[in-house]
Amino acid sequence: MNTTDTTIIDKLYALILAGGKGRRLWPESLAEKPKQFIDFFGSGLTQLQETYARFRQFLPAERILISTNILYKDIVCEQIPEATDDNILAEPVWRNTGPCTAWGAYRIFNRDNDALIVVSPADHHIVGNDKFIENVVAGARFTASHNRLLTMGVMPTRPEPGYGYIQFAEEIEPGIYTVKSFTEKPDREFARIFIESGEFLWNTSLLLSNARNLLQTMSKQLPAVFRRIKSFGAGHTIEGENRYIMERFPRYPNVSMEEGVLERTQDVMVMKCGFGWADMGTWHGIYESERRIGGDNVVLDSDVILDNAHNNIIKIPKGHLAVINGLDGYIVVEKGDTLLICPKEDSSALIRKYSAEVEIR
Repeated sequence: MNTTDTTIIDKLYALILAGGKGRRLWPESLAEKPKQFIDFFGSGLTQLQETYARFRQFLPAERILISTNILYKDIVCEQIPEATDDNILAEPVWRNTGPCTAWGAYRIFNRDNDALIVVSPADHHIVGNDKFIENVVAGARFTASHNRLLTMGVMPTRPEPGYGYIQFAEEIEPGIYTVKSFTEKPDREFARIFIESGEFLWNTSLLLSNARNLLQTMSKQLPAVFRRIKSFGAGHTIEGENRYIMERFPRYPNVSMEEGVLERTQDVMVMKCGFGWADMGTWHGIYESERRIGGDNVVLDSDVILDNAHNNIIKIPKGHLAVINGLDGYIVVEKGDTLLICPKEDSSALIRKYSAEVEIR
């Protein structure tokens, strides 16, 4: 790593977003303990711990912040013991990724006006950590000298309707392009057209910017949030800021970064990245990313006997045995007193529906 990259890393902060409810991975992921806090694969690490460890390879603990819901703060402290209260942003209510990113950017900027920021979901699977670090550092280097938001995209490998897509246009630097459009979760036929065009990348939701530009952009696009956050003033304490957020956060809009900021901001850039990536937010996404056994089945840390069964994803509790015959293309998940069996293809809407129905029973 050269001297320039070392200087870039010395100014870089990571903001990990770990506050979602994870409903698309119901019933394994539940509101009281969602997907980012679960070890799905029996690796000994939860998704949050894997994401934290990835950044910890090249960033010190004091420059890794975790945004979560107040209900999960104790879980975060248990799973990431070296995370201090100053580095945990505990939202009192769910307001999607826009307001929590704004809050994180504000806290980082108050520490270092010249900071560089990488924003990362907590529930993504990355293959090729060296390439990931290389791409993040290169992206941070770009944002250090350009007042642009830089998203990170990867080449799609299949027409996946559960992912977001970025249409790229002009290459302004090697591997960095202007953005023509964002499309969130197209239907399968449109996803196929996107891939065949060769003009689209999967949106990893990883975002880079210098702190000053991120604050200025979000002040313009989310004025209701920043008008109140900035009114807090300089020279504050973390304790005072937390009290202020507890009071004001429920008034903020429920809006994602994509919808609230990126789609409405000119001159957003995208980097074509070289690491492997999968969104672990859906059963279908996990199926596509994991190693398959006979019959193209994915079995997640479970005791299973398969006979004439194909293309399924199966997660059964320890101490239970599943015997599956004649099933093709299904999700089979047991958790507690709940058993889910449904078609794997485009299952996210169905699972959201079922989980909501079960909650109100």
